[in-house]
Amino acid sequence: MSNRWRHSLVRVALAIGLGLGGCSTPMVEQAADAPYHHLADGRFRNPPGSPPRDASSGDFMRFFWGRMGDRGPVEVPEGHVAEADAVAQSFAAAGNPSVTWLGHAAFLIRIGGKTVLTDPFLGEIAGPGGFGPRRFVPPALAVDALPPIDVMVVSHNHYDHLDAWTIDRLPGKDRITVVVPLRLGDFFRRRGYIDVVELDWEQSHRIDGVEVTALPAVHFSRRSFADTNRTLWASFAIAAADARIWFSGDTAYGEVFREIGPRFGPFDLALVGIGAYEPRVIMKASHATPEEAVQMARDIGAKRALGMHWGTIKLTSEDPFEAPDRFRKAAESAGYAPDDAWILQIGESRSVPAAGG
Repeated sequence: MSNRWRHSLVRVALAIGLGLGGCSTPMVEQAADAPYHHLADGRFRNPPGSPPRDASSGDFMRFFWGRMGDRGPVEVPEGHVAEADAVAQSFAAAGNPSVTWLGHAAFLIRIGGKTVLTDPFLGEIAGPGGFGPRRFVPPALAVDALPPIDVMVVSHNHYDHLDAWTIDRLPGKDRITVVVPLRLGDFFRRRGYIDVVELDWEQSHRIDGVEVTALPAVHFSRRSFADTNRTLWASFAIAAADARIWFSGDTAYGEVFREIGPRFGPFDLALVGIGAYEPRVIMKASHATPEEAVQMARDIGAKRALGMHWGTIKLTSEDPFEAPDRFRKAAESAGYAPDDAWILQIGESRSVPAAGG
């Protein structure tokens, strides 16, 4: 291997590391007169009872080098991505309330007469400066093919959730309400968005009949080596008269979800991340397994669960198409009926049964 190629691989590995493993947080006091997750140095931390970040530097190096050796094409199963005509037909038939999977954690959610866009990674590469993992399937809709967006919800600043390429090109910057965790707003204001709302955990913002509430998640934030945990991360409740939907963003499993259910649930549907979970020594503090994702859905009081954050981009060591089978089996074991554990095609839309149904 040439030195130039080796150097490029190292840069790719570093780009991957920006959005996956996290790092342990040095002991810092809690900020005075502030919630537990606010630290005195201005950074944030996960809720009490979250899994520790105790992976070693050797664990990370083995992971990076293993990923470098796993650079072959991904074989995509037939039917994983809906045909273009089917995407349009499914979207038209689903109506309101409904969800449309664009790939990874990007959804169109139609609720309360509004169209909500979540974590819109529609670009090619999840990483800085053209380095990082590439998507192996296209998004269901290109940026210029999206319907008019009323609300955009972004869970945190990692490259596979906050894609500058998409954010720059999205039309309607003068009319979209952007809802993000604390200190992430300037990213959007610098790109021309006018109505940007930053929320701390348990704060809400109402857009006509749709209320968006930021809720805890077990993760971290970073876009460079100098800004770890300087912006907050969150899950979100998106609620209207016709449905209540929970969007997990990126999260590991933690005790906090048993508190969210009684206080903010129940939910008609939970969009839960089920991919990017191996090796566990690293990912246990950032991403849930399919089984843990089902447990989260149960904890928050979700009547139905939809598995996301898989089948789009290979971020970690597991087979990228392993998660759905594990998710379905775990959902059945947890008492979900088959019709209440959803795995969608990329581009598929599905109606959400009316609130209380």
